[in-house]
Amino acid sequence: MRLASLAPSAWNAQTWRFAVVQSPDLKEKLREAAYGQAQITSAPAVIVVYSDMEDTLETVEDTAHPGMGEEGRSGQRQTFDRVFGAQDVAQRGQWGLSQANIAFAFVMLAARGLGYDTVPMLGFDPAKVREILDLPEHVQFAGLLPIGKRAEEGFPHHRHGVERLTKFY
Repeated sequence: MRLASLAPSAWNAQTWRFAVVQSPDLKEKLREAAYGQAQITSAPAVIVVYSDMEDTLETVEDTAHPGMGEEGRSGQRQTFDRVFGAQDVAQRGQWGLSQANIAFAFVMLAARGLGYDTVPMLGFDPAKVREILDLPEHVQFAGLLPIGKRAEEGFPHHRHGVERLTKFY
């Protein structure tokens, strides 16, 4: 989780939060919220990556580097107030989610680098996951990420060619 927490974010906002679920009972409930997908309970843990933009805004001064001093902390607050002050919770939440998606990818890369496998899952009922984990209504989910060692080799990666996905100007 330490490597994933180093993911970059705009203004160093670090809107992401990680809920690591290891409890068999909670994993069973998450499986139900994920429409019965077996990866939830077959993995030793499930990392729920979500964004809490409201918490980020409450503690925004903490995102300014300590070396920036009080001026930096104050400037960070002013920037966030100017940018997000007129937005509603849903708009702020969407921006925060875009940052959490970066961390979601970092979790997968860090896990793979440490020899673990992950399964990015977006098929779940967010309201049920919020209830299971007792999270506030405003949080937005990047996804569920079962993590562990693969039981067997799967198919090799099959991806579009770079030339199909990339345009150079």
